Amino acid sequence: MKNKSIIIIGGGVIGLGIGWQLAKTGASVTIYERDRAGRAASWAAAGMLAPLAEAHTEEPELLELESESLALYPQWVQELEADAEMSIGYRVEGTLIVGLEADDTDQLRHLYEAQQHLGLDVHWLNGREAREIEPALSPRVTAAIHCVTDYQVDNRLMVKALQYAYQASGGILHENSAIEKIVIENGVVSGVQTQDGLRETDVVVLAAGCWSAQIKGVPDAIQPPVRPVKGQMMALQMEEGIAIKTVIRTLRARYPTSVYLVPRSDGRLIIGATSEEMGFDTRLTVGGMFELLRGAWEAVPGVYELPILETWAGLRPGSRDNAPILGKTPVKNLIYATGHYRNGILLTPITAYEIAKLILTGETSETIIPFQLDRFLK
Repeated sequence: MKNKSIIIIGGGVIGLGIGWQLAKTGASVTIYERDRAGRAASWAAAGMLAPLAEAHTEEPELLELESESLALYPQWVQELEADAEMSIGYRVEGTLIVGLEADDTDQLRHLYEAQQHLGLDVHWLNGREAREIEPALSPRVTAAIHCVTDYQVDNRLMVKALQYAYQASGGILHENSAIEKIVIENGVVSGVQTQDGLRETDVVVLAAGCWSAQIKGVPDAIQPPVRPVKGQMMALQMEEGIAIKTVIRTLRARYPTSVYLVPRSDGRLIIGATSEEMGFDTRLTVGGMFELLRGAWEAVPGVYELPILETWAGLRPGSRDNAPILGKTPVKNLIYATGHYRNGILLTPITAYEIAKLILTGETSETIIPFQLDRFLK
């Protein structure tokens, strides 16, 4: 496949990651991005690498995929930072999941038992032990789970690094270039219809996030079942005395939104995120901002004094089962890499390595077999 041409639809971290890996082998790769590269879900994310904190016993295959991708991160960071000649803000201080009331502690204990059942590296702490790790925590915190190996990366730095590394490796990027149609002839992809006309190609990778189902030309039966899930977020400026080092997640039994606080090396504190089925609406709401601020203040009262730097909303690409859709489709040479929902940043390394390998060798690895489109077609 090395001498064949590949078109990737979507220039977020998934599309850029796949493109970078392919371009490094000398393949001819072109990415078409409807807006600016990496400025949608990839830019809106918090960058948490948290398979343990989000583990569910009913999703063992997804947890395995996430854990494998997390294990690839040191290699990914080293490779990307070398190619891009910049840091991507990879941090390994771990995550604290905290509860503030009896109901929260019950729910926290239930999560802890599920994590233990899955054999995960987690530790139960009382409130005092949690505050020894993170002194800014509220005195109301009664219990916590310490997820030692849940890390973080600065997703915005990763976007910039991937774009640079991709283009430095010879990849071509067209921004503000929406694909009008994927062209399929006799069950085989032959190209894409762009604003500038037909572009023939050997392989098309659909990595357009929550817009993946909007691309015309794909038969209805195999449209990727991906929808937008809105997340409202904000960034505060940490100050002396109110600076946290660990990712903090709340688990609130009585409230609709559990909140996370993610400290960045540049002094920003990211607070997120709502989860709303609102179509493509990215407006900020009073209710959304209130839930974030209340949750953050209850866990870390010192945030009350901090200035707000930025507010935004992003659209996560959620599939029907909220797991990614990866690999071959019934249309020859049409590959899907979409539907990563809340875990796009975490799953970028494994998606990029596996999809690039699939395109170059034609073989689907055991790793991504459970996540193919055919699970929805049976």
